[in-house]
Amino acid sequence: MASHASAKKRIRQTLKRTARNKHVRTTLRTYVKRVRQSIAEGAAPEAQTALRAAVSKLHSAASKGVLHRKTASRVVSRLSEQVNRLAA
Repeated sequence: MASHASAKKRIRQTLKRTARNKHVRTTLRTYVKRVRQSIAEGAAPEAQTALRAAVSKLHSAASKGVLHRKTASRVVSRLSEQVNRLAA
């Protein structure tokens, strides 16, 4: 266990940051799951609406450092491709 003040502070900061990142990550996964669910059901309008929300969450997570920028971009690209294929 930490014995000096700066180490104790780092532990407090890590706990806060972990909780914040976990919230962002789980919310993000829910939005991505909604897009995939709509694609599986073949509902193009719902998939496009869900994709817009998911893209926003993905970019937000990337800007906060929860996801790498290129990871977010890759997920957006793959989801967009699937939604566009569904709409066509």
